[in-house]
Amino acid sequence: MELRLPPYLRTLAIMLLIIIIVFFMIVAKELLVPLLVSGYIAMLLTSTCNRMERYKIPRSLAAFICLLIFVAALGGIFFFIYLQVRGFCHDLGDGLTTKVNQFVIEANKWSKDTFGTDLGMPNGFEMEKAVEMVGNENTKPTQMILDTINTLSDIILLPVFIFFLLIYRDHLAVFVTRVFRKQDNDFLLRKLTSIRKIVHAYIMGAGKVMCILAVVNTAVLFALGIEHAIFFGVLAGMLNIIPYVGPALGAILPFTFALITKDSLFYPVAVVVAFTIIQLLEGSFLTPKITGSNVNLNALVTFIGLLIGGAIWGIVGMILIIPTIAIMKKLFELSPATQPYAYLFGEEDSDWLRTRLRRKPPTPAPVPPAATDTAEHL
Repeated sequence: MELRLPPYLRTLAIMLLIIIIVFFMIVAKELLVPLLVSGYIAMLLTSTCNRMERYKIPRSLAAFICLLIFVAALGGIFFFIYLQVRGFCHDLGDGLTTKVNQFVIEANKWSKDTFGTDLGMPNGFEMEKAVEMVGNENTKPTQMILDTINTLSDIILLPVFIFFLLIYRDHLAVFVTRVFRKQDNDFLLRKLTSIRKIVHAYIMGAGKVMCILAVVNTAVLFALGIEHAIFFGVLAGMLNIIPYVGPALGAILPFTFALITKDSLFYPVAVVVAFTIIQLLEGSFLTPKITGSNVNLNALVTFIGLLIGGAIWGIVGMILIIPTIAIMKKLFELSPATQPYAYLFGEEDSDWLRTRLRRKPPTPAPVPPAATDTAEHL
């Protein structure tokens, strides 16, 4: 027997389920974020593990080798970023701090004279006020130690999660087939493989786009004569992983740096124009060519997902939300009851509406002769 609930009770149950899921995501953030990141990285490394296992390498050893290669590559990237940041911070103490203070004093005076608004920095940029803006300066040392331990524990959890997910990936696939036991097992395995390939293609495509943008941004900044072009170009390329918001954040820092260090307004304006053209080319040509239709989400759902991910998990949530919605879309396609939600997440199907509009309206049925004679008689 199937229990049928009234529509308002079903709506209420769905709303309560959404509230419970969001509450659980907020409470379990410390566990879910590294687990989700590890899951996506494991999907990225699965194909390499499969190739190694074809050469009779044990699964545990293949997983360890893949994890070691990934950690080494990630460590090299972070070391390169560290060198660039150290060079940038070193130049901050060699005359750049004076230029920043002079620029802040002039901006504060201009704002006060033009709009009557005091920015609160008449003597230049003060580090104490910056600390107050970023966080509470009265934070206890014990709290700082606990925050550091939590961060280190998250970093340690990542390789552990990745290693176990790579080892038990077949076990998890069998678990999914037993949950959806009404579906055909071959169909479910094909869907799981497609989900893994979507995440793999999305991460690899995003990485390629980031590298290309980093090179192009660096070349443009070098051509304009902006100092620390490598640092600004790589940072802007990495921030591109955050849709809609990342490109704007990547252009703000070189624009501000050019505005402070250059004597002419041509350089900051040229930075904004160049970055805008690069982003237009990236959105219309580069990303569709490289990533293709792997994610296949419409812009409205993507934008709402970014807001929700940022509100729940911050910047990490904005990065993780896009592949998560793509996985949800594939999972919704498994059941006929949830297929409308999969369509809601996907791109617009304008052909369906056009075919509906092209259909001719049905012609009215002719009135029977007997009914006409009766009407005339009356």
